[in-house]
Amino acid sequence: MVGMMGAGKSAIGTALARRLDVPFLDSDAEIERAASRTIAEIFERDGEEFFRDRETQVIARLLDGDPMILATGGGAFLRKNNRTLIGAKGLSVWLRADLDLLWQRVRHKSTRPLLQTKRPKQTLASLYEARTPVYALADVTVDADPHCSIEETTERVLKALRVREDALAECR
Repeated sequence: MVGMMGAGKSAIGTALARRLDVPFLDSDAEIERAASRTIAEIFERDGEEFFRDRETQVIARLLDGDPMILATGGGAFLRKNNRTLIGAKGLSVWLRADLDLLWQRVRHKSTRPLLQTKRPKQTLASLYEARTPVYALADVTVDADPHCSIEETTERVLKALRVREDALAECR
């Protein structure tokens, strides 16, 4: 699962994993577990580049395991190396959400280090504009509709994946 912070990658990924009877993993949670620190603490102490390097290492390790649903951090898919890893071992699903929905979901969260700016909404808009063309490289795109439940959106993802013969082969 790839996409912006607040798109619903973890919620939909968890529901999708349950439906497919495979584990759900979140790369950010795995990074925090490995580092014994929060993402915000890693950003503050070591910087974004250090974090991105660890993120690539964790994604590579996770993708070497058994079939699963993996939610990646919002910036993970921006790195070509990560896109290559994901493409070689799996299928990328972009959970596309519009800017207003994203802002509604992240505006009160203090756990988003990239939004710790004087103008977080403008920062989010800039990230959205820069990242959208890269997310569009994903194998599958599913729109996150604010009027759809988690289960309805999960069903949309499953429907999109069923079109791809290779997508669910490992999960059967």
